[in-house]
Amino acid sequence: MKLIKLDAIDSTNEFLKALSNKQDLENFTVVTAENQTKGKGQMGSEWSSEVGKNLIMSILIKDYLFDINQIFNLNIAVSLAVIETLESINIPDLSIKWPNDILSYNKKIGGILIENSIKSDGTILSVVGLGLNVNQTNFYNLPKASSLAVICKRFFDKEELLFLIVENLEKKLSEWNKKAAVFWDNYTNRLFKKGIPMAFSGQNNQNFMGIIQGVSAIGKLQILLEDDRIAEFDIKEIQMLY
Repeated sequence: MKLIKLDAIDSTNEFLKALSNKQDLENFTVVTAENQTKGKGQMGSEWSSEVGKNLIMSILIKDYLFDINQIFNLNIAVSLAVIETLESINIPDLSIKWPNDILSYNKKIGGILIENSIKSDGTILSVVGLGLNVNQTNFYNLPKASSLAVICKRFFDKEELLFLIVENLEKKLSEWNKKAAVFWDNYTNRLFKKGIPMAFSGQNNQNFMGIIQGVSAIGKLQILLEDDRIAEFDIKEIQMLY
């Protein structure tokens, strides 16, 4: 893999997308930054991080997705690559908050943002952004956030984590055709609050109770409602209240 290290950038995703438009980059090219001034999360939210403390990275993925309806497969592969890397270094009580937040003890320690673009020849190019709270210990006014250092009371090597995550992701993608069903099961079984009654906020800020069942083939969250219907929700249509 090719690794590009930056001191500061507005967004590693934006940098990698712009670079890929200018030149033919090798698959799994990675961009990291010590400081990201305009980090993005899901639905345009901001991802802020203390300078030099956390792992901020973007990975170029090409020649993997060929069907727009299979885009969520990449979400699953990335989420599992991250969570299995963290399990290998004994980070406790991990789960995936749909669709792409990584939690430990109900605290958010990481977020994934995947941006896909369809090229003129029909191929799909993906830029996978990951923000992982590694050595930051101050989360003032962020009661739902934490880091590996806070949880484990020690500091971690960010670059070592980077290489482990990319290695796991490459392996997942190479094995996908043979193990797709297994990976889907692994993702579903790690869903935060799966099978537990909990409150949600829907459109028009209407609250309701439901039980997470799983995720549809195109990535919608499946929830068992009080009238025994299973409804499907997109990310813009629902919020978990916990």
